[in-house]
Amino acid sequence: MKRTLLLSALLAFFGFSAAAQVEEEIRERGPQTTAPVSADAVRQGNWIIGASIGDIGFNFDSDFFTLNVNPRAGYFVSDNAALGAEVQLGLDIYDGGETFRYGLTPFARYYFPEGAAPTHRWFGEVVAGIAGSSEEDSEGDSVFSGIFGLRAGYAHFVAQNVALEGILGYTRSSADISVGSGSSGLNLAVGLQVYLPGR
Repeated sequence: MKRTLLLSALLAFFGFSAAAQVEEEIRERGPQTTAPVSADAVRQGNWIIGASIGDIGFNFDSDFFTLNVNPRAGYFVSDNAALGAEVQLGLDIYDGGETFRYGLTPFARYYFPEGAAPTHRWFGEVVAGIAGSSEEDSEGDSVFSGIFGLRAGYAHFVAQNVALEGILGYTRSSADISVGSGSSGLNLAVGLQVYLPGR
């Protein structure tokens, strides 16, 4: 009886050990969802490239399709501070026509060291530039109009040099253009940024 009990206990111990080892191997081989690299990514001399996708949609009732994409590139002039430019591209296709929107907005972005963690950073951003649209005879629109915006965002690093971003901001524009999923007013955008090391 003692031998059977001892043998059962040993088998259970080795079974649990093997199961724990298999579970650990599965966890290690699973998809990477976070990376502790936020301090390295925002160092002086690094580059940031990527895009925000603000608004993609199709209205079945009115046959209205809209797409806004904002590619960007920037350079870290010091630790936590980047300067760059963002291209504003938008397209509305509707029954009876289409409108193409365009613009260029330089930006200044600062990543806050307060509240930072190895896997994420909060940041603030200012944008100012020009924009316009192909929509003719639109009230309040001109060939080029000014854009000004303030944004706050969260960058979550999912890999060595890649971060997913959520950005909430206020944009003021007199152009017929959506900037990060909104014209004049509050807007919300989601983006993917790649942080490239400098020299």
